[in-house]
Amino acid sequence: MTAGQVAGGIDRFIDLVGRIFSWLALGVALVMGTNVLLRYGFSISEIWAQELEWYILVPLTLVGMSYALRHGEHVRVDVLFAQFPPRTKHLVDVVSAVIAMLFSLFVVWLSFGFVEQSWVIREGSPNPGGIGALYIMKAMIPVGFALLFLQSLAQAIHSTLAFNAAGSDA
Repeated sequence: MTAGQVAGGIDRFIDLVGRIFSWLALGVALVMGTNVLLRYGFSISEIWAQELEWYILVPLTLVGMSYALRHGEHVRVDVLFAQFPPRTKHLVDVVSAVIAMLFSLFVVWLSFGFVEQSWVIREGSPNPGGIGALYIMKAMIPVGFALLFLQSLAQAIHSTLAFNAAGSDA
């Protein structure tokens, strides 16, 4: 299997996971809209309903960051980047991907103790009437950053291949 095939496989996996988790955007919109309607229309507000917004937003955001990177929807300073020659752009993309990989590994490593402690005590909501199983949401931190690591690896591979191809064209 070539490096390009590995990167393509990662891309397809991130696309699949991203499409599945994208349905959570509809869920969070419905929950938020319902909460607002109930709170301001009927003076009804439940702690668990407010917390449900976070329980949906957390996986959506943490999985969404790798999906956004996959599709180039991340933040980049294009004012400078647009002026670079193609080979320099690819080099910047490689360096950026490596930095993202290192940062992702650091967050995954740091989060293990935090998540483990939460699982051991079966951490729930600190609010009366809140949702239990907060430990499941905290477990999304290493999962989300592991996905970001994978997509950054794919980006590094794609950019390295493009850098090498641009060098052979010169």
